[in-house]
Amino acid sequence: MTAAHEPNENDGPHEGPIKTPKQLILAVFWAFVVPIFGILLLVIYVTTETRPAAGSDSREAKNVAERIRPIGMVEVKDVTDAASMKSGEQVFAAQCTACHATGALNAPKLGDVAAWAPRLKAGFDALVHSALAGKGQMPPQGGGDFSDFEIARAVVYMANHGGGKLAELAAPAAPAASGAASGAAPAASAAASAASR
Repeated sequence: MTAAHEPNENDGPHEGPIKTPKQLILAVFWAFVVPIFGILLLVIYVTTETRPAAGSDSREAKNVAERIRPIGMVEVKDVTDAASMKSGEQVFAAQCTACHATGALNAPKLGDVAAWAPRLKAGFDALVHSALAGKGQMPPQGGGDFSDFEIARAVVYMANHGGGKLAELAAPAAPAASGAASGAAPAASAAASAASR
């Protein structure tokens, strides 16, 4: 036996708090947009310590640049262009200075007259041959990629700083169109004239 439900004045149809479209739009805004905005602000706040300063390169950008850099470069030299030839001092600075400035691997130091004296007695041709072919622990051309003429210029530069009196080598003449000799021939003829002086 159940008691009959007596009507109450509050038993009317149930209504929600949203009664107009404007209220619906505001409810959606506050329920979804504001929390998303808050989450974004929180993420920005948490990650600011790891972000790079404005105007500086990030580590990732440097890593990418390192990964995509070229492995090697090709340099084409015109052996007939005297302006493209390096001087003895330039070749020495680029290739020979590691050993001949410090005396590493028993290399005669630049300016050490006593160390260069026996080498100068052997003659210019022997010095150039040693530089081109290698001697002892020195690799051929000191490990570089200069022309034979440029290596001969470096030999003259170092020998003259070691007490020698060799004439500076002139740039090789442009080869004739009828079949010129290789770039080593002008260096050899210039070396012979310098050695005779």
